[in-house]
Amino acid sequence: MARTLLTEDEIAELLAEFGEWRRDGDRLCRSYEFADFVDAFGFMAKVAVVSEKLFHHPEWSNVYNRVDIAITDHAAGGISNNDRAWIERVEQLTS
Repeated sequence: MARTLLTEDEIAELLAEFGEWRRDGDRLCRSYEFADFVDAFGFMAKVAVVSEKLFHHPEWSNVYNRVDIAITDHAAGGISNNDRAWIERVEQLTS
């Protein structure tokens, strides 16, 4: 996939579509909460597979049942169409 930076309008559309996500500068961020550590870790394992397929890896942390994620496209220099594709696939994991 060719990496193209999203316009401000496209970023606004993405955030409107995925309301749990927020912008922090050149990163998109979200927190997920699960029933327990096992569920949170299972989610992280699934996200790792998505990340490898897209060769696009998040910054993330896990404390017990919570997973905090930030994603940006370092190669493109900001929020890109690759971030959008990654978020779309990760959101499908929780629906």
